[in-house]
Amino acid sequence: MKKSIKNILPPALLRIILRSPLRRYGWFGNYPTWQAAQRQATGYDSKIILERVKNSLLKVKNGQAVYERDSVLFDHVEYDWPMLAALMWIAAQREGRLSVLDFGGSLGSSFFQNRKFLSSLNAVEWSVVEQAHFVEAGASHFQDEQLKFFTTCEQCLAECKPNVILLSSVLSYIEKPYELLEYLSTLQIEFMIIDRLPVIEGDLDQIKVQKVNPVIYPATYPAWFFSKTEFVKRTGQIFEILETYTSQISLDLPTDFIGLILKGSNFKN
Repeated sequence: MKKSIKNILPPALLRIILRSPLRRYGWFGNYPTWQAAQRQATGYDSKIILERVKNSLLKVKNGQAVYERDSVLFDHVEYDWPMLAALMWIAAQREGRLSVLDFGGSLGSSFFQNRKFLSSLNAVEWSVVEQAHFVEAGASHFQDEQLKFFTTCEQCLAECKPNVILLSSVLSYIEKPYELLEYLSTLQIEFMIIDRLPVIEGDLDQIKVQKVNPVIYPATYPAWFFSKTEFVKRTGQIFEILETYTSQISLDLPTDFIGLILKGSNFKN
């Protein structure tokens, strides 16, 4: 397990996990339905998660820390280079303008992660669509001219004009991920980046329960492991697949983590 964990997680977060009994935390089971997995989980809407993420990211915002992921602080930024390259490439298509709809983007972690490079662009607009309690905290503590928070995509589109949707480590935690993709395809946003997507061999998706090490925060939630073949096939029926890549993170489970750069097949300029 240690071999592939090194590919998925930043070193500091990796050390936290590897110091713990590995059988207690990680991904477990193969549940017949999402509801069956939910009955064994607490969910992602815990106030504890929000408070830990908020407090950590405030330190990043205020210059007391360099980087945050999943509430864990680091003394250097662990860049997700393929995702960043995709964002910069998309900005290059629009004369240096980047407007991101970051679906499930927490309190703007990806924005703060990449702001050094984003600052070189002509215009940056980063809109996070999240659960209501995250949006409230984000609007109170982090919102500014570039970073904004919304509870729905419709609210975002009423104020902003995104040219890319970002789904970073999000789809596996959505009960009906393919329905979400179908919906997002109707928004007439030109590009989409799917990053850190867990995929497995075979033709069937699996549903597991992820148990998070409480050193990070105490939480358990259902998670999809997608059939790589089926996911690429079904996604290709909705979007034009411009590129796929191996994400910088990967675990020693029967899974890899991939990313996709997509273009809306029905996008109208």
